[in-house]
Amino acid sequence: MDAFQGAARLIGMDDAVWAKHAHPLSVWSRMLAAPVIFLCLWSPVWIGWYGAGLIAMALVWMWINPRLCPPPKTGRSWASKGVIGERIFINRKAVPVPEGYKRAAFLTSGLSALFMLGFVYAYYRLDVLAAALAWHGSAVAKYWFVDRMAMLTDTMADAHPAYAAWLAGDWSATPEDEAASGESP
Repeated sequence: MDAFQGAARLIGMDDAVWAKHAHPLSVWSRMLAAPVIFLCLWSPVWIGWYGAGLIAMALVWMWINPRLCPPPKTGRSWASKGVIGERIFINRKAVPVPEGYKRAAFLTSGLSALFMLGFVYAYYRLDVLAAALAWHGSAVAKYWFVDRMAMLTDTMADAHPAYAAWLAGDWSATPEDEAASGESP
């Protein structure tokens, strides 16, 4: 299991949750919540331990968000394709993806993690400006990742019947169904 699979497993991403998270409202509300989460993380500095409740609420939001929306009617929006592409990328051992997309995923995720380390350091030093810059650098890298995953979806749509089904809005299709039937993708 790699970091991408581990993260998906950590927050309990099963087929139904992936389908709901592919709804553009889920993607955009998660992205737009980032500044609020940033403020929640700073709240203990400003208001003391009362801020811990805001941090807990932010963590609950990150877990519950992918579960709130219904599955979208199609997977053709940029946001939906980004989520589908992430799922395709996580499945890359079963259905290989082009090398360039692997490099892009590791590069953008690495940049996001590096900026997040900068955020942690700035937070430790209580440097709000540096923390905000690092937080937003991490967000830009994440948006870049989503964009590459949207492109991966377009590239891989014909590589596996489940991928084409997700684009068409059939969220019941799973890559495992094809593998279990003995058919090759």
